[in-house]
Amino acid sequence: MNMKMHSPRSRALGMHLVLMSVTGLLASQLLVASQPLSTPAPAPASTPESAVVEAATPWGGNYFPNTLLTDQDGQQLRFFDDMIKGKVVVINFIFTSCSDSCPLETARLRQVQKLLGDRVGKDIFFYSISIDPLSDTPEVLKAYAQRFQVGPGWKFLTGEFADVTELRKKLGLFIEGIDNGRNKDHNLSLIIGNQATGRWMKSSPFENPWILADQLANSLQNWKQPSVEESYANAPQIRPPSTGEELFRTRCASCHSLGPLDGQGIGLHSIGPDLIGVTRQRDPAWLNRWIREPDRMLAEKDPIAMELFERYNKIAMPNLRMDERSAQSIIDFLQEETDRQHPPAAPLASGNEEPEHHHSVAQPDIPKVQ
Repeated sequence: MNMKMHSPRSRALGMHLVLMSVTGLLASQLLVASQPLSTPAPAPASTPESAVVEAATPWGGNYFPNTLLTDQDGQQLRFFDDMIKGKVVVINFIFTSCSDSCPLETARLRQVQKLLGDRVGKDIFFYSISIDPLSDTPEVLKAYAQRFQVGPGWKFLTGEFADVTELRKKLGLFIEGIDNGRNKDHNLSLIIGNQATGRWMKSSPFENPWILADQLANSLQNWKQPSVEESYANAPQIRPPSTGEELFRTRCASCHSLGPLDGQGIGLHSIGPDLIGVTRQRDPAWLNRWIREPDRMLAEKDPIAMELFERYNKIAMPNLRMDERSAQSIIDFLQEETDRQHPPAAPLASGNEEPEHHHSVAQPDIPKVQ
């Protein structure tokens, strides 16, 4: 077969015809698309209830058990339907006879509740569920809540032991080998979340209360309320804390303040005594032991320990398993903070004495540790 070679002109003409064909095809598609269509019926308006269903998460009614629980007022509630469905919640597990972590968790959450104000019970809900239902009756839970002076919107609940254990497992707050059924062993984490969006996170009872409050009020609420913009130029300079200060802020500051301006607005002063001046008023050895083993000192009926226990609503100071060195680092920090707020009187410099005029220098007025 003889192959006829095409000239450049013929090839250009062929390409032109191809382009015209493609252009015609596209134009026909546009004409079809421009034909009038029938107006679709308007979609039904979504409701908050349907929005929750439409935005179904893996952690809905099919995941969470609808455990029957009873609160401190004797009211029965279903865990999913009545307590968490469509809500932003804080959940932790306690028992009222706990002598270490539970009082700390309750005191810390009380600070968070103070920061959130009347939003607790309206769009943020607190739940503390007992893992010792045989002892923690509604009446016992009510007395426990009253000792910590908790506000409305925070429920203390009890239920069947097996049901509560299943609930802890579903929430990821049960660890095999640690949560082994004995009352004194339980997971220290608490959980916060928004059931409607499926956002859940564990938190520590040692967490800063302002951080917890911000997570509940803003990030878990999808930032419904705009944040107040401030200049980074006005940010304070952050200094690294000492070991003693870090231990105090994470272990002691749930119940104790340092001076009249510390803990304003979050109720610190009604849980335990203010600790400014304590190192000048208590024996160092007594103070070190009190930090390390307050439960043993109460059991021994130490007179000072018993007086403090009676004065502060019979809330026992928790044993936080500190060693002697850690306790001393806290004492050193308390001394430094006392000296900062109330500097000790400086002795008169050598050689400047005036023997004929001996003026006594008054010590700074330090509030007595109650």
